[in-house]
Amino acid sequence: MWVEDWAPAAACKQAQPDELFVRGAEQNKAKQVCAACPVRTECLAEALDNQIEWGVWGGMTERERRALLRRNPVASWRSVLQDAKNQHSLASV
Repeated sequence: MWVEDWAPAAACKQAQPDELFVRGAEQNKAKQVCAACPVRTECLAEALDNQIEWGVWGGMTERERRALLRRNPVASWRSVLQDAKNQHSLASV
């Protein structure tokens, strides 16, 4: 199920912003925060749809998001990711 107001449920809610807006190897630590986040997909859709340039969002670095956007310039990442999340949920039942 898609969460509209995802930010309050984010795993990074308790993290310091400086922990998520890092460079180099430190990004791997930031991505670990996202690994078990219940709203990781919603967060990633937000970053992709709004082309957020900095920080780790939805478990992806800015470089990873830019590469994804270049390869797949879809109109709405929320639609794509919401459909994928729903399909995954149905398959899990």
